[in-house]
This record gives sequence, structure tokens and C-alpha cells, in this order.
Amino acid sequence: MTCALQPDTMKKRLYVAATNQHVGKTTCTLGLVEAFRQAGNRVGYCKPIGQEAVDLENLQVDKDALLFSTMMHFDLVAKIHSPVILGKGATQAFLDDPTSFPYRQDIEFAARFLENEYEMVVYEGTGHPGVGSVVGLSNPDIAHLLGAPAILVVEGGVGNTIDRLNLCLALFREKKVPIAGIIINKVIPDKIEKVRHYVGLKLTEWDIPLLGVLPYEKTLLYPLLDTIGLAINGQVLYNPDNMNNIVENVLAASLMGSHNFEEEQGVLLVVSKNRLNESLTGIQRFCKQKGMEKSPLSGIIITGDGKQLLTIDGFEHEQYVNDHHIPIISTTLDTYGTAVKISHLEVKINVHTLGKARRAIELVRDNLDLSKIKW
Repeated sequence: MTCALQPDTMKKRLYVAATNQHVGKTTCTLGLVEAFRQAGNRVGYCKPIGQEAVDLENLQVDKDALLFSTMMHFDLVAKIHSPVILGKGATQAFLDDPTSFPYRQDIEFAARFLENEYEMVVYEGTGHPGVGSVVGLSNPDIAHLLGAPAILVVEGGVGNTIDRLNLCLALFREKKVPIAGIIINKVIPDKIEKVRHYVGLKLTEWDIPLLGVLPYEKTLLYPLLDTIGLAINGQVLYNPDNMNNIVENVLAASLMGSHNFEEEQGVLLVVSKNRLNESLTGIQRFCKQKGMEKSPLSGIIITGDGKQLLTIDGFEHEQYVNDHHIPIISTTLDTYGTAVKISHLEVKINVHTLGKARRAIELVRDNLDLSKIKW
């Protein structure tokens, strides 16, 4: 059985985990890595186990590893920065024949390489603490294997936050993984001090440092138009090169009369084919009256009520959407079905949203005290 790397031989390392998915683990990891770099440390990064992979020169790497290589300007090497990918069918294959998958050795190889190259290595976990248990490599398993203290990211609140932390910390206690600190994320600004006080009281009781409280940042939750297009199984009819537009507001055509396009930009208009011309005429009239040269629209979805449009007959505003580079997407869904799909989206920072990544770094810089980390 493989043993954890011995503390007396290791350099500084941290394992960043989260109490569950979508609480901002990658956001916090980005900020931590950059903060350490700004302090003058040579910092390496690794995502030991990934679930969502992208293809890179015939290799599969975790999408977060790709993001970090872009932000940190290092050459991405799959076996170093993303050594294990648990893609579709991987867990069943492992259970059928565990000896064919030397995942622990792959992770140790990556760790030893990075620790020879860098003064500090930050490892990013996957999902909630139990993810990876099926192959014997839960988040606490990996932190123990690497001899790395863990920082745990949890979503903000008081009672639920403390309960969730206690549940997740139990798995790290079981593996005797030291907890270097807690980050509370996505806290409504006017509740920050209350959360800091009451969760801080419990963490003091547990002898775990609270590294900081990050405010809820709406801009980090804005999806890309491309993400929405995939969710609604859309067909792009106009301006496919601009599907990386960010959507700040979603507006049904029936509610256009009450919308202030002057104050709210990045609007995704959801409209039926029959109301498309009328809606765009109204938007252009409003913009002209207000002296707005830039269109407020980031995209248009044409609903289909079960039918997929491939062309728009009688479209009167082709020049307008092309002049302003506005993508138009058709979907078979109706307005309600489209709204439901969009509301269920989980927005992640990726290589197409580097502005969000930079904002995430600022949030960590401004709200965390890394001197409190318990090494």
C-alpha cells in the first residue's frame, strides 16, 4: 500500500477542497495561487483528479488545469497537471480490474515532479469531499497521500454552513488530514459580518482558522451565450463567432415594455418568430431615442414550440444583428422551457471567461488573510 509523502521531506503544499460542487473552489484556488505568486513564491498547480475533461493535442486534461495553464502561463502537461481523469465509464472499468489503473502512482509522480520544480504546490480537489471514493481516492485520501493540509471552501450562511462543514470535516479527520483554514464564499454583502462572527465562533471552538469571507459576486455567475446555447440544444443562425458574449439579463419579449435597456446591458432576448421583427423594431426605437449607439443585446433566442428553425422568413433586421454582431439561436423549446433550462445552469469560470478569473483573483486578494493559514 502506498504511504503518504513524509512531512519532513516536503515543501509547502496545500490541498483546496470544497463542501460540495459549485461553491467556488476554482475561484478560490485561482486567488490563492496568484496571492502566493504575488508574495514572491514559485507556485505549481495540479488537479490530481478531474471529471470534466477537454482534448488537448490528442490528450485529455481537466478543464480547470487548462484554465490555470492559461492564467499562470505554464505549458500544460497532462501527466503532471492533470494526472487522473475519471471520464465516462472509468469507474466501472476500475471496479472490474483495479490493478490496471495505477492512479495513486500517477498522482505521486505528478507531485514529486512539481515539488522538484516549485517552492510551493497547490492541489485543487474535485466536487465534494467524497468524490473519488469509488477508486479509493476521495479528496481526503489524496490530501493524505500528498501530506498536504487542506483548505475547505464552503458556501455562506450560519447554521447550514456550520452543519455542512462538520459533515465534510469528518472525512478529513478520519484520514488525519490537517485543516489549514476555511473560506466562506458567496455571502450576501450585508450578512458578511454576521456570518464572520457566528461561523468564526464555531471554528474557534474547533481550532480551525477562518481565512476570510468572500462576498456574493453576481458578475461571476453570468453565463456565456454558448453555454446557454448548449443547454437549450440551440441552432446558431447568425454570428456564431460571438457565442462567447456574456449574458447579464434574460428578457422575454412579452416583458419588453417594462425593461430599461439603458441601465441593463448584456440582454438575451427570448422571443417567438412571430414577434421577432416587432421586438427588434422596438429596441432600435428605444436606443435611438436615448442616443445609445451600442446594442443592449448580447444574443437572441427564437423559441420554436417544438419546431427547430433553420432560416427566418421575412426577417427585417438582418443588417442590425450583423452590424452589432448579435448571435441568433433557434430552439425547439417554448419560452417557459427555455427559461427553465437557463435557470438550472451552473456557471463555471473557464478559459473563455478570463475577465471573471481576474475578478476572482481580486476577491481573494481583498478578502482573505493568508497569514492565518495553519501549515
